[in-house]
Amino acid sequence: MPHRGPFGHPTVRAVDATGERLARLGRGAPAVDRTLYALSQAGNHSALWHGINLLDATVGAWALSAAGGDGRRRRRNAVRRSLVLGAEQISVNGVVKTWFRRARPSTVDEHPHDLRAPRTSSFPSGHASAAACSATMLSADLGGAPLWWLLAAGVAWSRVHVGAHHTSDVAAGAALGRTVGLLATAVWPGR
Repeated sequence: MPHRGPFGHPTVRAVDATGERLARLGRGAPAVDRTLYALSQAGNHSALWHGINLLDATVGAWALSAAGGDGRRRRRNAVRRSLVLGAEQISVNGVVKTWFRRARPSTVDEHPHDLRAPRTSSFPSGHASAAACSATMLSADLGGAPLWWLLAAGVAWSRVHVGAHHTSDVAAGAALGRTVGLLATAVWPGR
């Protein structure tokens, strides 16, 4: 049966096929599986990103205050990032995903590590959108963009590796998250 709609477009199918071929290269390698399954799990409910914000609001704010800086501002920025991220995830996972009915990939039969089974549409990836939104805002607030984007890329790619998303789901999620992060930073900038 031919693919219909935007997900059947030859470019989308080519992107997904290329991503799947790349993911297969790392599947079955114990260190790669452990790392990417852990990143995938850490991205559930944006726990990784909220954890970073909590760490910044406590340890980062304390260290800044101890050095004579404004720890309250650091805390406010961390809370702001988590509030924006919460709104972004409600929008993506609660609204945007309902507009699409894309099946999850069926490329991984056995998972070497625990994996939460998502029940929502595969498109777009909520993990990738949260990662890109967080990396955008963390880079603006704290600097260190290469670190945040490397972590975001790891979380996003982990979803293809574990078979929870097609590559195009991840690309669209990352673009959406980046857009939300840029808009949030422009409308509600850190102080």
